[in-house]
Amino acid sequence: MEKILRGMTNTMNAVRPPRITALRDLHDAQTGPFSILIGTILSARTKDEATTKAVKVLFAKYKNPKQLANAKVKDVEKIIKSIGFFRVKSKRIIKVAKIINLKYKNKVPDDLDTLVELPGVGRKTANCVLVYAFEKPAIPVDIHVHRISNRLGLVKTKNPEETEQELMKKIKKKYWIDINDTFVMYGQNICKPISPMCDVCKIKNNCKYYKTKFAS
Repeated sequence: MEKILRGMTNTMNAVRPPRITALRDLHDAQTGPFSILIGTILSARTKDEATTKAVKVLFAKYKNPKQLANAKVKDVEKIIKSIGFFRVKSKRIIKVAKIINLKYKNKVPDDLDTLVELPGVGRKTANCVLVYAFEKPAIPVDIHVHRISNRLGLVKTKNPEETEQELMKKIKKKYWIDINDTFVMYGQNICKPISPMCDVCKIKNNCKYYKTKFAS
């Protein structure tokens, strides 16, 4: 895994230095894990740029769980209207804020089982919070991690949930925290869903997809 992660980073730096991922960009000293939690919920089916912009405006107005918990849905909708499914998500993040405020005394839980009990929080979102907010080893699997893991031949799975379980079995825990960050940037910049840039990829010789589709 170390060779794969290093090869991805070297490829991206040679082609175009990747911008920081949205969730890394959302980590804020004042709002802490709460901004990562809310940002991850809002990021579903939304471009990184829209997520980052909306979350920063949101937390400029609502600086902690208590303030967001007491916000009016219509006011939140106006702020995050560029986000996909903004009406549903506005109600959801207010509900989450209320739980964090009342049940957890404004502190975001730092374990998977508790996080997935929150409204709208699945394993991917929970794992993102663990990695990006608490720097705890976990493997958040989104479309990029799922696609690239299968292309490389690391796994042969049908959905992100299966991919997470297989990667956890096969990859040493010390690499978990770097997988999502690197794979997402690689999926956005190099190993795209359509027309992946295999010609510049420095790990293509270890890629099952490349060997099957392009190698002579």
